[in-house]
Amino acid sequence: MALAGGGSIINFASMTSYRPLSKVAPYAAAKAAIINYTQWLSAYLAPAGIRVNAIAPGFFVNERSRKLLYQENGSPSARGAQVLHHSPMKRFGEAHELLGCMNWLVDESKSGFVTGITVPVDGGFLACPGV
Repeated sequence: MALAGGGSIINFASMTSYRPLSKVAPYAAAKAAIINYTQWLSAYLAPAGIRVNAIAPGFFVNERSRKLLYQENGSPSARGAQVLHHSPMKRFGEAHELLGCMNWLVDESKSGFVTGITVPVDGGFLACPGV
């Protein structure tokens, strides 16, 4: 990238980067480190014209998370209900909803002066105090 005169790196953090959730302390610590590393790397690579940012997905339904977020009958599990309670949009994300953020971050013409940030794509989860 440096030889080409620039580029864009996107790291993936998580909502657990900001709010460590129960039962996943090592995962949360690793994802928090991604935010710190993104900031450090963005400053280090900026002189080479390389931008470094991160996306912090909220709760998205995939094969692994489906078992945690839903019961077999299709209704939210206790954990899924808690997530929805703390999500102002009252739904889980879908994978395609990450693409807009990713496309923006890689597009030099639209985000060429953006580096060192982490963008939550979380349905408002981070903004919700939970009360």
